[in-house]
Amino acid sequence: MKPATEPATSAAPRRRFGENGALGMALFVFTEIMLFSGFVSAFSIVRDSAPVGAWPPAGQPRLPVERTALNTLALLLSGVALWLAGRAFKRGRQDAAVRWTGGALALGAAFVALQGAEWTALLRQGLTLTSSQLGSFFYVIIGAHALHAVGAIVTLALAWRLLLARTLTEGRFAAVRMFWYFVVLVWPVLYWRVYR
Repeated sequence: MKPATEPATSAAPRRRFGENGALGMALFVFTEIMLFSGFVSAFSIVRDSAPVGAWPPAGQPRLPVERTALNTLALLLSGVALWLAGRAFKRGRQDAAVRWTGGALALGAAFVALQGAEWTALLRQGLTLTSSQLGSFFYVIIGAHALHAVGAIVTLALAWRLLLARTLTEGRFAAVRMFWYFVVLVWPVLYWRVYR
């Protein structure tokens, strides 16, 4: 009689959590897209239902479209820098990846600082969370984006440190880049809908 053979078991190594981070980030980004879609839809309904000439509400300042365009440029350039960092990383050019990631980090921080200065000016001009529907929507929508931008800057800074130490994995870097690209790419939509 032939001895029974044991079933073959897979000897493939298990993937670590960090390598699956891109999938988790993709799911997170999807839910955040839905959140911002809801914000923008509600804002659009309220603004479009206002009588002609009644938006922005009386006594409220106009949003600084031109100045915010410069902030937007800084944010878009940070996305380009991070894309170049990702290309360099995939090609094994660590030093270039470190430089481009540092550039993306600096441009992203400049965007947040410039937005903070804009908020300070708007608060001085009387646009507050409770001053009007415009103020409420502005601070909720743009504030939510600012929180995402700060969170993404923190993850980008951590990725930059891991790049310097030569310990950053492709999966983790992909997750960080996906989060930053979300912050970068959702902003032009918010700028176009809220600031015009």
